[in-house]
Amino acid sequence: MAHLNRKERRRKVHRRIRKKIAGSPARPRLAVHFSNKNVYAQVIDDEAGKTLASASTKDKKGGLASGAGADSAAKVGKMIAERAKAEGIEQVVFDRGGFLFSTKVKALADAAREGGLQF
Repeated sequence: MAHLNRKERRRKVHRRIRKKIAGSPARPRLAVHFSNKNVYAQVIDDEAGKTLASASTKDKKGGLASGAGADSAAKVGKMIAERAKAEGIEQVVFDRGGFLFSTKVKALADAAREGGLQF
């Protein structure tokens, strides 16, 4: 196989992760994604195919400035925890989306845990 670029490698890792985890109504999946400018998080019920809660730096209601750093990720993690708790969700399965569990991903996960979500 030819040399893979960064995006293709991340997608390959994400496919491998998704084979192992799936969201259910009792324990939905907390999926995260990072672009160069923004941070996105969704709580997804894979059995029903529905997004139960979402948060991002593009969200006007959250009052967050756009940015894809660890501080923005922590704010999005706190916001997604609040929105998930409002929907009655306390336990989730964490889907890092193929991104390395360091700096930004860790900041989002820690903020979501502090907000009351259990992984």
